[in-house]
Amino acid sequence: MKIKSLLVFGVLFLALSAATPMKKPVALPAEKLTWDILKDVVFKKKWYPQESIFMLYPTFGPGIKKLENKEVIIKGYVIPVDAATNMYVLSAFPYSQCFFCGGAGPESVMSLKPKKGATHKYKTDEMHTFKGKLKLNADDIYEMNYILEEADLEE
Repeated sequence: MKIKSLLVFGVLFLALSAATPMKKPVALPAEKLTWDILKDVVFKKKWYPQESIFMLYPTFGPGIKKLENKEVIIKGYVIPVDAATNMYVLSAFPYSQCFFCGGAGPESVMSLKPKKGATHKYKTDEMHTFKGKLKLNADDIYEMNYILEEADLEE
């Protein structure tokens, strides 16, 4: 009797499952990221023997950690590092005031890693809004602390 009941239940379950259309997962909207939110980080000097130099090591705060691996939207100034290979940095400030040339800190820049196949070329100090997945980097000294992967122009 129990086996027959389970069999009937299983058949009904499969029949109802097949009759119910599958819903497409709803994509969550990208979170707006501001340069003020990216200030939720503390830097301490740390010795890096591979380069024989002290560098700033980040400890990310809870406000920015909750956005890690999430899709975000951020607006900033584009700084080409190597336009031929699609290497760009997004900055809170224009080139003359950015982390590299001005007095801004490392929390004011992020690497832009464009989506595969992206061919758009940007000029220095163009202001754009990008959408992508935020990655936090504390350990790779050859990369920025903030990385926007699969970056796509929003405008």
